[in-house]
Amino acid sequence: MEKLRTVIFADHDALARAVARRMAEIIRARAAEGHPAVLGLATGSTPVGVYRELIRLHREEGLSFAGVRTFNLDEYYPIAPEEIHSYHRFMREHLFDQVDIPASQCHLPRGDLPRSEVAAHCAEYEAAIRAAGGIDFQLLGIGKTGHIGFNEPDSSAASRTRLVTLNGITRRDAAADFFGEANVPREAITMGVATILEAREIAILATGEHKAAIIRRAVEGEIDTEVAATFLQRHPATTCYLDEAAAANLTRIATPWLVDEVAWTDDLAVRAVVHLSESSGRAILKLTQRDYADHRLSSLVAGYGSPGAVNGMVFNRLGAKIRGRSKLPRGERVICFSPHPDDDVISMGGMLRKLVLNQNQITVGYLTSGNIAVFDHDVRRYLDFLGRLAAERALATDAVEALTERVEGFFRRKRPGEVDLPEIRDLKRMIRESEAVSGIETLGLPRSAARFLDLPFYQTGKVRKDPVGPADVATVRRLLDEIRPSLVFVAGDLSDPHGTHRMCKEAIDRALEGFAPRPEVWLYRGAWQEWSVTEATWLVPLSQEELALKIQAIFKHQSQKDSAPFPGLDEREFWVRVEARNKETAAMLDRLGLAEYFAMEAYLVAG
Repeated sequence: MEKLRTVIFADHDALARAVARRMAEIIRARAAEGHPAVLGLATGSTPVGVYRELIRLHREEGLSFAGVRTFNLDEYYPIAPEEIHSYHRFMREHLFDQVDIPASQCHLPRGDLPRSEVAAHCAEYEAAIRAAGGIDFQLLGIGKTGHIGFNEPDSSAASRTRLVTLNGITRRDAAADFFGEANVPREAITMGVATILEAREIAILATGEHKAAIIRRAVEGEIDTEVAATFLQRHPATTCYLDEAAAANLTRIATPWLVDEVAWTDDLAVRAVVHLSESSGRAILKLTQRDYADHRLSSLVAGYGSPGAVNGMVFNRLGAKIRGRSKLPRGERVICFSPHPDDDVISMGGMLRKLVLNQNQITVGYLTSGNIAVFDHDVRRYLDFLGRLAAERALATDAVEALTERVEGFFRRKRPGEVDLPEIRDLKRMIRESEAVSGIETLGLPRSAARFLDLPFYQTGKVRKDPVGPADVATVRRLLDEIRPSLVFVAGDLSDPHGTHRMCKEAIDRALEGFAPRPEVWLYRGAWQEWSVTEATWLVPLSQEELALKIQAIFKHQSQKDSAPFPGLDEREFWVRVEARNKETAAMLDRLGLAEYFAMEAYLVAG
């Protein structure tokens, strides 16, 4: 069913290494032939890992870029090359300034030209690619609309480098980088579909579960002008490089029994029977031989002997996942690692409440300050309060006034996405910290349970962070050494808009290497997606009162309420998402014919 060659990797790092190795092979092969390699490059979070690996190959294995020519896919318009969101700046910071490539050999569309000159510039860009001999290897990402470059829905297969108007979904997806959709440019200059398809080899990269739906459409769907990535099916040498999350909706992964014979295991049988139950609208224990035959699952019945045997096995395995309070840890040392100062209550507020009632010793380790997700107007509100308090209580009025003047002066000249002054970042950090303490107190934890680790990788003041380094790992390890937990909760929700969850998990995983005795690790989700009932190891029921208390804890995060700075594509408030997802997990079990609960949280025990 796959119309593009597709390679799946265990994680983002393995994918990045494979793509970088292929690019290195091309660079070296072309150099041996006496010709410069011509690379088409992309921006965004997914290629960053590739660029880091290319830099490592340059520094440690002598890979030279001296003879390489590069052409970037696109650039926002209008935007100056030095602007913080400019792709010119992105490429310098993430690759060009770290290797031995001359600046004259790096080509990017210009976003700072007068509109009257853009058409001629686009024609010159096409001519420069032809003069270089064409692109040997084109690196692509894929947008949620299926765009490649900025070739939005309705782009022609014959399109060339040009100025385009950005789709609303694309602008919303970029809002996190620009600190709000209103700041995202409405236009961009992009290579056209035809330009891309002329590359001799193409690699399209996708990571994360939020790309799974569009990847299936691009790989298995029909060619459609609404999804520009489907045009790649016409290219003879295109490869999709995916991590497991991005590949999850491909037929061979989601429903492999529809593709070929499979070796049935109990886990695979559970997935198949749940899929059958959903497709047929029948509860598990009511599925018949005819249901299995109609959905190409006769071999499953044959393996277990009868429909009743399969139904019973799956029903019992799903039922065994349900863990009420009596089956949860009691009297243990527990660490909940929260990437931002609200992920704990958003994703596992019900669990935290149950663990409190079970008299566990709980520490909540907030890994980052979350300060970039605080609006400037919240800082103004708190400064106004400080000013009033100082005036009425005869406190240090001069100090408050001086701080207010510095902050207001900066805000008056601040550009979208500009890094805040250190004192403003501190104010925003303290706002998030006070909200986090209030949130866990709502669930019955003491304020002493909150530990603010403020990992260094996050402290750039920008949406894009530094790589996770030894200092981050050491900070996490110190808390592990101090608490010596038997159970650790980690965010396994990797679809956050700016990658912080993934980076925090990396720091924790590295800190746990060699840690003994190793605690049991439970992965939670909830802010963006939830574990399915087939993926989850444990399903934890929540009563109506427990869900209400969890929502109250989420409400304490006032700086994130009403309109969070980084909502992703789901514009609902976090508490609304949580309520819907927790109730849907319970409703799913009900539809499958198991016990009916009000709501549920789901957890995956890490292997």
